Amino acid sequence: MKGIILAGGAGSRLYPISKVYSKQLTLIYDKPLIYYPLSILMLCGIKDILIISNSETIPLYQKLFETGQHLGLSIEYAVQKAPNGIAESFVIGEKFIGKDSVTLILGDNIFYGRLDFLYYALKKNEGATIFGYRVNDPQRYGIVEFDSSGKALSIEEKPKNPKSDYAIPGIYIYDNEVVNISKNLKPSARGELEITDVNVEYLKKGKLTVERIGRGVAWLDTGTPESLLQASNFFGLIEDRQGLKVACIEEIAYHMKFIDAPAFENVINNMPVCDYREYLSKILKESE
Repeated sequence: MKGIILAGGAGSRLYPISKVYSKQLTLIYDKPLIYYPLSILMLCGIKDILIISNSETIPLYQKLFETGQHLGLSIEYAVQKAPNGIAESFVIGEKFIGKDSVTLILGDNIFYGRLDFLYYALKKNEGATIFGYRVNDPQRYGIVEFDSSGKALSIEEKPKNPKSDYAIPGIYIYDNEVVNISKNLKPSARGELEITDVNVEYLKKGKLTVERIGRGVAWLDTGTPESLLQASNFFGLIEDRQGLKVACIEEIAYHMKFIDAPAFENVINNMPVCDYREYLSKILKESE
């Protein structure tokens, strides 16, 4: 299984911050936003990861993560020349994906809580698996309609009259067929290769599974200043109460056994003196 993080987009709703740097580099409490989707892929055991963004931002991600080797990862980078749609990720990443299946997560999506729904979907996926998350404002999202048995009937992008309250969050699991499906898509009216069209194609083939995410899991779509603030406050409160960090990729790499104790210690020693380093040092000491 390969992993892709699509960390592009104009970020126009975050202007003027987005005029300076990518929204995925904005701060969510004590770390860049992109740490959160990266941590999800890592917790799923995915080590081969492609980060897609624009040419101005890729060097910043490279500075942040390098090759990922220090975390036991293999991180590659690719440029999306313009925001041509989520599905273009599979066209850009064709060589990276090779003959493997792929999990795509959007760089501004955060999931927090028990991820059993995701682990389960990864183990049993045949074709495509997407997710349904109940929201109060379904007009803003891609919406999935279910029949009485819970099977997906239709998918609509930002419908005026939603057929359900279940939005499709920005994490998707596909078999290798997604590459050819994406390559054969026609741009939508807004000139993009739509991820909804990919999902509809799998639905037509009878190869789409939609798993509903139940209570106990927070999905945060951090595309506005308000949602960024809410996410920062949310994780700040959790970390302060528990004394444990969320989306700490170095800690995850160690606990997932991507790296051993000496490698973890080396990662810590290469950090400047700061609270983040002190936290990781405490984690290492507690594990000895």
